[in-house]
Amino acid sequence: PSWTPGGAFSEVMLAEEKRTRKLVAIKCIPKKALEGKENSIENEIAVLHKIKHANIVSLEDIFESKSHLYLVMQLVSGGELFDRIVEKGFYTEKDASKLIQQILDAVKYLHDMGIVHRDLKPENLLYYSMDEESKIMISDFGLSKIEGSGSVMSTACGTPGYVAPEVLAQKPYSKAVDCWSIGVIAYILLCGYPPFYDENDAKLFEQILKAEYEFDSPYWDDISESAKDFIVHLMEKDPSQRYTCEQALQHPWIAGDTALDKNIHESVSAQIKKNFAKSKWKQAFNATAVVRHMRRLQLGTSQEGQTQSTLPSPCHGHLLLPEGDEEESCQYLNMSHLYLPLFWSEI
Repeated sequence: PSWTPGGAFSEVMLAEEKRTRKLVAIKCIPKKALEGKENSIENEIAVLHKIKHANIVSLEDIFESKSHLYLVMQLVSGGELFDRIVEKGFYTEKDASKLIQQILDAVKYLHDMGIVHRDLKPENLLYYSMDEESKIMISDFGLSKIEGSGSVMSTACGTPGYVAPEVLAQKPYSKAVDCWSIGVIAYILLCGYPPFYDENDAKLFEQILKAEYEFDSPYWDDISESAKDFIVHLMEKDPSQRYTCEQALQHPWIAGDTALDKNIHESVSAQIKKNFAKSKWKQAFNATAVVRHMRRLQLGTSQEGQTQSTLPSPCHGHLLLPEGDEEESCQYLNMSHLYLPLFWSEI
């Protein structure tokens, strides 16, 4: 199967809404890159317009110029899931259980609205802020599908390591694909490595199609039987037997007190570092670093008796100012001349 979408990248910029001084992230998508992908982006917008949930990154505004489409997104500045786990000194099954509970809550909300995410993976899970108790947020709806919106879902899409067997088998599939992916994420959160791995795609697909995975010793020796049982119910090969989000939320590992308090940080973080090395292109600066840098800069300029508005206007050019419009009509102040693009993201 071919994996979609691929190749084209959009830039994500930091911006400030002039009226409220609120920071936002703006996904700047070159229209040239959308040729042949119009359905994908229209779909992302249609999905984002429908959803409002505490654990889902929200779409706040949309505008376009002749050359670009701009999606104004809620700014999520707490960094990626794995980075936070590695940085912690203490990490337990209970922490993993709380994370998975938030993901299940958000995905149940999507499923109740007839939306299937189809690309749940750790890279799409971001912390809202740097606070110790920050909530986790689901991002990137480029592959989401609204059930009942036409064709039966049978397109092979997603990220190979997290994709359900029925997707690889090119069988019609449903919401259950997201539950499989949550099972894979839960597995990784408890050991730091993926349940399926092979350099050779054909062999990787074969493992997934057969749902062949192990709870290897010594990595799983200190993990509760309840956690393993939870994963087995989500990573069930037969989608009709697989747990739904609702069932998963009622499992004792989530709803009860079977998740252990034992510190598993050392082994999990060592495996994460080994198995999930950051892609070099992905983030020159992450949102956290940019926001920190920005606060320092703002502090510096205010000490010199200057304000943000005295900075040279960054609104010229194609970036945030629709062609032909007056500068004042640009609602967002592009901060990227000061803080660089946040990151590049696949459309």
